[in-house]
Amino acid sequence: MALLLKGGPVAEAMSQRLLDQCATLKEAGVTPVFAIVRVGEKANDISYERGATKRAQALGVEVRSFVLPESVTEDQLVETLEGINRDSGIHGCLMFRPLPLHLDTPRVARTLDASKDVDAMTSSAMGVLLSPSAVGYAPCTAQASLEILKYYQIPLQGKRITVIGKSMTVGLPTALLMMNEEATVSVCHILSRPEDTRDLCKDADIIISAAGCPGLVTRDYVRHGQIVVDVGVTLGKDGKLHGDVASEEVEPIVEAITPVPGGVGSVTSTVLVGHVVEAAMRRLWKDQ
Repeated sequence: MALLLKGGPVAEAMSQRLLDQCATLKEAGVTPVFAIVRVGEKANDISYERGATKRAQALGVEVRSFVLPESVTEDQLVETLEGINRDSGIHGCLMFRPLPLHLDTPRVARTLDASKDVDAMTSSAMGVLLSPSAVGYAPCTAQASLEILKYYQIPLQGKRITVIGKSMTVGLPTALLMMNEEATVSVCHILSRPEDTRDLCKDADIIISAAGCPGLVTRDYVRHGQIVVDVGVTLGKDGKLHGDVASEEVEPIVEAITPVPGGVGSVTSTVLVGHVVEAAMRRLWKDQ
């Protein structure tokens, strides 16, 4: 059976580093502050907010919640974000998406100061993957995938990596992160030529699936010796979370695989809080 690349130990190791950084900030009289903007009462958003808040507070990060009704006007939401921009005591901001359909998401996203965009809402998030001088932070889920591979000391340089899915929030930034590690990356779109996707997956050293399509990656996609990172998380009709990988078929074949749940998702909130702490560190260095 494959080695399970569990996210818990990765998050714990990251948390220890963040505790040290928060201690340094505290000595300088700085408390990292994290703003969470939520529109409406979606159960998934509330659940994630609860988990992110718990993680942040455990690491010494203060959380300020801005909860707005689903009927909020675009100008009211923009005004809220502009207030967060002006507040020098707030270091990072997460805004839950998707927003209600009556709101212009691109306009709202452009409002947030890129230096406070810890969840890759602004266009600067992609820029930071292309240029070290860009302002911003990598999308949290994409970075969580990289953190897991690094923690388990899986070499990336020169490896062939196939990424399934090309979304701006996960697939494409994941591919760019892996390219920055000097891997050779192929990006597949699940709607075109599935036979090509299977071939590219079988040829790869590492498969990263971010398609959001339960059971997509079956035994036909894999071979012995591969590493599989399952980023896709879908709530099934059975009320359970399912990944892109048919784990019962794939686990007996590959060398290592991330579980769902308990894999990439369990690291993502720690990456998010880490971005807030990093933003506070950057502000401290800038002010000195």
